[in-house]
Amino acid sequence: QGQLVEFGGGLVQAGGSLRLSCIASGRAFSTYHMGWFRQAPGKEREFVAAIDWGRTLTAYGHSVKDRFTISRENAKNTIYLQMNSLKPEDTADYYCAAALNWHDTNWREYNTTVWGQGTQVTVLS
Repeated sequence: QGQLVEFGGGLVQAGGSLRLSCIASGRAFSTYHMGWFRQAPGKEREFVAAIDWGRTLTAYGHSVKDRFTISRENAKNTIYLQMNSLKPEDTADYYCAAALNWHDTNWREYNTTVWGQGTQVTVLS
């Protein structure tokens, strides 16, 4: 059974930046498509970004496009989410996710094979 562990959440002022990391273990995650979701209090889990196993394809949710960048280092079993120009509405728990099939921006919870435990991001206005 694979495991995903997120790091890098915290408090940041609006307009600031954070970089989240997700370290994978226990499976051949280099062959999985990887992504990030987020869930704000009282809201459904929302797709944020995805990157294919070969690092040739990326996809972003509409609300984060042009501000967030997803990347991965397969040799380190790690994916990253660089978040710039953060807004208070970006406040949420951020979850790392893995999937066997590429879903582009249509990646939903039910497509996900493995979840991380989440890391909290709070953006102060």
